[in-house]
Amino acid sequence: MTKADIIDKVYETVPGLSKREATELVEAVFETIKVTLESGENLKISGFGNFIIREKKSRPGRNPKTGKNIEISERSVLTFRPSQVLKKALND
Repeated sequence: MTKADIIDKVYETVPGLSKREATELVEAVFETIKVTLESGENLKISGFGNFIIREKKSRPGRNPKTGKNIEISERSVLTFRPSQVLKKALND
């Protein structure tokens, strides 16, 4: 499913909402999520799941093409943990 598909679903689901308003609504939600995660905050959406930012330390690695040892720098990674409600919905 793409962002355009999500916009179409919102447009079909919410009566009285124009296609442009549906687009603005979806864009605003995604922008809010993006800004929240960029600021380093975790994001919890009840009934859906948690977006958690984890810090990974630097570590030694190897370039698979050349076989040369390299240092993999520290970085932030985003993980998603589904809620129990979502897990149950997926497995029923």
